[in-house]
Amino acid sequence: MASTLLRSSLRLVAKPRILSAGSRSFTSSRCIRSENVVIGSLHNFTEEENMLREAVQRFAVDVIGPKVREMDENENMDPSIIKGLFEQGLMGIETSEEHGGAGGSFTSAIIAIEELAKIDPSVSVLCDVHNTLVNTIFRHYGTEAQKEKWLPQLAESKLSSFCLSEPGSGSDAFALQTRAKQDGDHWIINGTKMWITNSYEAEIFLIFANIDPSKGYKGITCFVATKDMGIEIMKKEQKLGIRASSTCSLNFDNLRIPKENVIGGEGKGYKIAIEILNEGRIGIAAQMLGLAQGAFDKAVPYTYQRTQFGQPIGTFQGMQFQIAQAAIELESARLLTYNAARLKEEGRPFTKEAAMAKYWASQVAQKVSGSAIEWAGGVGFTRETGIEKYWRDSKIGAIYEGTSNIQLQTIAKFIQKEYS
Repeated sequence: MASTLLRSSLRLVAKPRILSAGSRSFTSSRCIRSENVVIGSLHNFTEEENMLREAVQRFAVDVIGPKVREMDENENMDPSIIKGLFEQGLMGIETSEEHGGAGGSFTSAIIAIEELAKIDPSVSVLCDVHNTLVNTIFRHYGTEAQKEKWLPQLAESKLSSFCLSEPGSGSDAFALQTRAKQDGDHWIINGTKMWITNSYEAEIFLIFANIDPSKGYKGITCFVATKDMGIEIMKKEQKLGIRASSTCSLNFDNLRIPKENVIGGEGKGYKIAIEILNEGRIGIAAQMLGLAQGAFDKAVPYTYQRTQFGQPIGTFQGMQFQIAQAAIELESARLLTYNAARLKEEGRPFTKEAAMAKYWASQVAQKVSGSAIEWAGGVGFTRETGIEKYWRDSKIGAIYEGTSNIQLQTIAKFIQKEYS
């Protein structure tokens, strides 16, 4: 169950007041606003959101921090970390209290993902996939019976996995070859999935399979399965970065799934995947933002401690300019990420903004973490400080949940639609 502090800080976060077009008056000389309406910056958060940020910071520093290097070296997530995430209420952030969750906002989830990534992006992505992909699918597309059955488990004890990618369907996700055939009251699934996050530790899986290839992507359907139904973990990947986060290939050999385990209806899987990945990209943007800030926070203090030629290296103009540039890029990534999150919360279109946030945050993460190594010199190149890990972890940001080229293509399509 969620801790008292986390449950309190996440309790039904009030949405920000939005200034409607009708409440603004414009003249040629000045802007007149109602005295009763305050237009806040993207740095304005509710009291509950600020409390959450502080609580996650403490958990990340005190509990995750001491285990980061060991988990990275062993390429394994410490089970106590997963248990702690559940105990802290961080695995059902938007899930209603009725279903065992914290009843928080989407921005609350983004805050948690960012803060976890400052300490360990591997833990951050575990929390991200579970919250922004799997939990959201159940909340938005599940029947009441499915919500009653699965959401409490997902909020309180059981890790989940989102199974879409395959060896032959990465960016072209709807070219998937996994098939499902109906057999009485069950569906029989056969196929292979690849690059599946959380899959080594997960107990609940959302599997995308095609029930009617003649319909193309309109045959794709989303199923929920549990590991004990016979899901086979074929290979756990050895990766450059986020090594404590499991990434595995899965095999389904006549996997029998009850018909009531179809999520969102037959043939609706493509719609679910498209909509949920748009939301998930804001989560990855938050992960990359937190990663970049974590590298910055570790390296910059060192530049004021390390002395050369009679002065701290951070006070040389060349270093000052690099640090200032990195700070500007961090702030721009932060504003893009939280703008996309607020747009999503307000029910406004956010696909283009999510793509922008994901693309730019991943670029900034690579650049800032790489610079952080150089600022720390030889020390930064060693594994002892943990700075080099941020750079290794940053590379995945340009790949998963839509490559950088896919994000640019998405943005370009919106621009073309607007101007052509």
